[in-house]
Amino acid sequence: MKLNLDTLRSEIQDYVESRGMVVFHGSPREGGDPPSVYWDTKGHPDYHAFLGAAESAGVRLVTLWANDFSDELIDDALDRLQTSGIPREESRALRTHLTEMRAYSGFICQIELSFDLGPRVYIFDLRTEWFDDLNDLLDRIDATFDDDDEEALGGYFSKN
Repeated sequence: MKLNLDTLRSEIQDYVESRGMVVFHGSPREGGDPPSVYWDTKGHPDYHAFLGAAESAGVRLVTLWANDFSDELIDDALDRLQTSGIPREESRALRTHLTEMRAYSGFICQIELSFDLGPRVYIFDLRTEWFDDLNDLLDRIDATFDDDDEEALGGYFSKN
């Protein structure tokens, strides 16, 4: 499914306001404290149902965040790819794919709606397919890095 999240962000804000609710333009609300509950956007991608649940629960304030895709993410990925342990042929293919993704620069790649209710944060997180693909590529690159370099040296550090 190819989503036009640029148009959808405006549509969501207008819909929230038309229901008498308030939009708070905030930042992403990833796990942590309070605990988060994620809406099943794969099975139920329509934001109307999520906002309907919020409205039925008496919620009046909804946080809206839109992630604008930029070349900086691609630049960082290319830098990490260059120093990764990925074999040359695979690295070349990944570099080509990453470079092609520059075409999405300036587009909204992710929209997050959230609201607080009781001890939980309820989150509707919608992403484009191409942004999910990019995240998969980034995971492949990051998997080649050793997170614990000290253990590779036996866990010992000398000041000599």
